[in-house]
Amino acid sequence: MRKPKDLPAPPPSAAPDAAPDAAEGNVRAVDRALALLDAFHEGDGPLPLADLARRSGLHLTTALRLLGTLESHGFVKRLPTGGYVLGPTLLLLGERFRRMLRLDDHVPPALERLRAESGESATFFVRDGDRRRCLFRLESPHPVRDFARVGEAQPLGIGAHGRALLALEGAERPRLPIISRGERLQDVAAIAAPVLGAGGLLAGSIGLTMPLYRFDAAAERLSATLVLREALAVTASLGGDPTPIRNLGET
Repeated sequence: MRKPKDLPAPPPSAAPDAAPDAAEGNVRAVDRALALLDAFHEGDGPLPLADLARRSGLHLTTALRLLGTLESHGFVKRLPTGGYVLGPTLLLLGERFRRMLRLDDHVPPALERLRAESGESATFFVRDGDRRRCLFRLESPHPVRDFARVGEAQPLGIGAHGRALLALEGAERPRLPIISRGERLQDVAAIAAPVLGAGGLLAGSIGLTMPLYRFDAAAERLSATLVLREALAVTASLGGDPTPIRNLGET
């Protein structure tokens, strides 16, 4: 008797077809967990389960289950009284973000955009005690331009950058961006705005400088738009809150 041929392999199980649904369920779970973390607002004390469920739009049992997972990883902490607070893992992640954040990943591209769109020199200053120091600089392609060296220290409180670095300190806050004409150097105009980092800390000031004769009304309008835009963009990329800068730019 002839040996029968092997039977063909059975069709693949339908189980793989369920994978997309499972993946979608996982994504929904992540979205819901993030909604719970976002439900904690500045100034809150410990929040009860009911408040967290209401703020995140979740059913009580769903919120309780997800909070248990978040607690096991240190993202939230349940107090003996039953309320929830944010956990220490978030602080660790924030510190890692701060240490990993590098100004030279975010500032030079912004300066490139400023120079390309304005044709003028673009600079970023940081505060160094009672002075300001040039940290990044891209020179204008024009043959007539002002000069500044990276690493050069200049006084605070004088010139657009010098005043921008102090703009958010006092009760009387100036409109942004700040403009100076011949203030530090007789024939130079400058326009600058502060940049904020995580936690609202001052990261520096970003702006444009040019010979005074090129700083007419049209150049002022364009420069103001560009500088304010990049101050907001760099602040956001550094994890800062752009709101104070935006508000002073709209007054």
